[in-house]
Amino acid sequence: MTYSRRAAASKCVGVADTTFSRVDMGSVAVETLQRLLPGYRILRHTVPGIKDLPGAARRLLDLGCEAVITLGWVGGKEVDKLSYLAMSVGLITLQVLTGRIVIDVTVHEDEADSERELYRIAVDRVRKHAENLARLLKEGPEALTPYAGKGLRQGYPDEGPIKP
Repeated sequence: MTYSRRAAASKCVGVADTTFSRVDMGSVAVETLQRLLPGYRILRHTVPGIKDLPGAARRLLDLGCEAVITLGWVGGKEVDKLSYLAMSVGLITLQVLTGRIVIDVTVHEDEADSERELYRIAVDRVRKHAENLARLLKEGPEALTPYAGKGLRQGYPDEGPIKP
């Protein structure tokens, strides 16, 4: 990725992913966003690991992106979970300080028993979050309100709402 201020001239959305991920989630996000946001330029920034995602997201915002989707992969060891916590706090801080949309998509290595299931979870989660991001950008902050309380999930089947 070449860093320049040219991105600010058109509508832009950022995709930040990692080389640590075992699934190319960045390509899934780019494909989904290109389909749903045809008037947007999509900038992708790939970094080594999840602790690098807040900085990558910030750089994409600074380049003029209206919003960023971050794609992280968390290993199964305790140190990986601590890295995820640090990354999550960084992304929350970035959202608070910039007032911009930053959607975090994370897959945890220990949330499935097989690589096939991890792949399915990752692709489903990325697509659904990218769809949410596109809705927010096209329709504004109330775009997801009709779905509140519906028990919708990313990566797994929907849970559904609890009926009184």
